[in-house]
Amino acid sequence: MRQRHITTESWPIRGSFTISRGSKRSADVVCVTIEEDGFTGRGECVPYGRYGETRDSVTAAIASVPVAITREALADALPPGAARNALDCALWDLAAKKAGKPVWQLAGLRAPTPVTTAFTLSLDEPRAMATAAADAKEFPILKLKLGRDRIVETVTAIHHAAPDAKLIVDANEAWDIDLLAQVEPALCALNVCLIEQPLPAGNDAALAGFPRKLTLCADESSHGTDNLADIAARYDAINIKLDKTGGLTAALALARAAREAGLGIMVGCMVGTSLAMAPALLLAQFADYVDLDGPLLLARDREPGLHYAAHGQLFPAASALWG
Repeated sequence: MRQRHITTESWPIRGSFTISRGSKRSADVVCVTIEEDGFTGRGECVPYGRYGETRDSVTAAIASVPVAITREALADALPPGAARNALDCALWDLAAKKAGKPVWQLAGLRAPTPVTTAFTLSLDEPRAMATAAADAKEFPILKLKLGRDRIVETVTAIHHAAPDAKLIVDANEAWDIDLLAQVEPALCALNVCLIEQPLPAGNDAALAGFPRKLTLCADESSHGTDNLADIAARYDAINIKLDKTGGLTAALALARAAREAGLGIMVGCMVGTSLAMAPALLLAQFADYVDLDGPLLLARDREPGLHYAAHGQLFPAASALWG
């Protein structure tokens, strides 16, 4: 008989993590463990307040579906989001353990290889962010959390501190079209390769036809395939996160549809442990940009965890962790 366990955990962040919407000092996650026939599958999700989620609401949503639910039935039982992600990933892990085959084989994917992840710099004063960039200059890609103020000054300081790094700028919906038009030309000269979610979701129609040299990537605006035509008209790429799509199953479908629509792909994450990153690593195999540095932002990670090596190299998960 199948059994399911739902737990909540809080993982301290190294220092604090700040974006344009606020700061936090811990990663609060929900974990699902499914046991059946002597095998165990696990999944982790990160409830996100921006989408109206809390640990209590996600726990309740997971508990609301039958214990014996199949992965195929999840799409009708729960909407896209953190709760469905934890269940979907736990069911993938369980299936792999029972079959004695890795998830990538069950999903018809190629064997995963190491990828290069970006490393995120939390929003701060220009000098502090430049210091953080210098400390992280071994990473070939740095992702910068920015607000509305001192944008070019901040990116200039970071570029000088880590001149070889490619830079991703993430505004988390903090800008407007006039501010984007003002700063985009200057950012082109500072090794910035991509701007993520500059305008608020639902207020980004102005990006259609907006002349730019830098890649614009949708994050908060993109959750699934339902609005992909609008996304393709406004953006050049999408950030796929399992906590938004509702798991690996939907994320793989979105990635295929995005490619068909001519969109680039970033694979991103919330701040969580290696258990949350491991399924996304399968998606990262055919992404243009990878941002799976969540465990590096924590004071400690679960064990066993993913192996992060020099220069941002991230290695596939061992079966003891997931998949």
